Amino acid sequence: MVRVRAASKNNRLFAQLISLFVAIALMIAGSVSFAKAHDGPESVADLAENVLDAVVNISIIQGDSTTRPRRNTRPDSEPDLPKAPEDSPFEEFFDDFFKKQQQEGEGGRGRRARGQGSGFVIDPEGVIVTNNHVIEGASKIIIDFNDGSKLNAELVGTDSKTDLAVLRVKADKPLPYVKLGSSDNARVGDWVMVIGNPFGLNSSVSVGIISARNRDIQSGPYDNYIQTDAAINQGNSGGPLFDKNGDVIGVNTAIFSPSGGGSVGIGFAVPSDTARSVVSQLLEFGETRRGWLGVNILHVTDELAESIALGKARGAMVSAVTAAGPAEKAGLLSGDVVIKFDGRNVRVMRDLPRMVADTPVGKEVDVTVFRDGKEVDLKVNLGLLEEDEQAASSADDEKQEGKTEEEKPADGVVLQLGMTFEQLDDGLREKLKIAKTVEGVVISSIKTGSQAEEKGVEVGDVVRELSQAEIKKPEDVKARLAALKEADRRAALFLLENKEGELRLVAVRLDD
Repeated sequence: MVRVRAASKNNRLFAQLISLFVAIALMIAGSVSFAKAHDGPESVADLAENVLDAVVNISIIQGDSTTRPRRNTRPDSEPDLPKAPEDSPFEEFFDDFFKKQQQEGEGGRGRRARGQGSGFVIDPEGVIVTNNHVIEGASKIIIDFNDGSKLNAELVGTDSKTDLAVLRVKADKPLPYVKLGSSDNARVGDWVMVIGNPFGLNSSVSVGIISARNRDIQSGPYDNYIQTDAAINQGNSGGPLFDKNGDVIGVNTAIFSPSGGGSVGIGFAVPSDTARSVVSQLLEFGETRRGWLGVNILHVTDELAESIALGKARGAMVSAVTAAGPAEKAGLLSGDVVIKFDGRNVRVMRDLPRMVADTPVGKEVDVTVFRDGKEVDLKVNLGLLEEDEQAASSADDEKQEGKTEEEKPADGVVLQLGMTFEQLDDGLREKLKIAKTVEGVVISSIKTGSQAEEKGVEVGDVVRELSQAEIKKPEDVKARLAALKEADRRAALFLLENKEGELRLVAVRLDD
């Protein structure tokens, strides 16, 4: 019995030692695995070798010059990116990314500016993609290939809204090329590779990950950038962002650099799915031909969503419909919330302009709107977006100038939510300088400190609708607000027309 117990004790000790060794081994293996994941791929040498020859250096000459351009090891200047809106958090990198400089031509034969950027070949016949700001204003475009050869390029077309340009060269043999992959399949955390010509250092390779997607950096109406921490510097603009398969999933466009110099690990690329549509149109037409819906839209805030019983804030609210435009012909109304477009959910307002712009002109698309508490399905034949139009533009949020008036409401005048509502007549029209084309119930005074004043409601604004119900007389305002309170609504949505006839939507809490 003693031997058996001894053997059992030894077996248990042995088993415990084995378990300990296994646990240690698993910990080591896990640490190694994490270290490998943290350090990134072992090598991108094969990947880089396969695509390197398709990436080109782009040099430009601006202005007149009769001299042959000398080769620069770093750019003398590069065109500016489009200016970001004032007070934008990204304003600095738009100002600092490329700073224009001028220099005298050789021998005093005229002034010329030089610039450098990157690009990549997408067709063996010589089609090259780059940024619009890389070649903007160029009188001559020179393509430097990895094998040392050079070719002059012609400009096929540009699109300033997405900062893309397409060039073409005539080569005596098929050129190495890469293909545009699917940026929609890219995930945050995926490894990516950048190849370009930072500071004139040709064929430089850097590696990083996708840091974020769908970034809006306020550079244009179709912002949808891929953010990466792969090193992007001056001269990388227009170059490709590769996935692990060697497909281009982005066109490097901008960096955030507080110092105005090198990379701090925040770079941005135009997604390949956006670029594909633009490049295709530029090749076919020499210009972009985007779809046009014919509406102005607003952000759907929690307050707006609550005022119309939408539930969770989503979609894009129509604030105005262009007369005789595609939306009006299809039956879209001011106050509708577009929640689906062509089978895709509209998550936030800025999704809609991109969806509309990417849809072929003339295509009939299904549009779902939220109206009067229910979903309504419509069919819209998209028009052609002209340069002076917006596919789905946000409403002007700037407050109009003018003083708020306070008056004691007269007989027959409705006072609600710190505002007085009167029927618009010739006397009020003349007093408030309201256009003759504007009709309805006018706001004749606003209480100082009221929510209406805070929301930018102005004396002289005319109420067209209240929470999607038409307003024809002041009593309609009172009745509609009472109905909303009865329905436990917390906010009322006013469709207002200003003195010039412009429409906008304003949500006001009912507990004001």
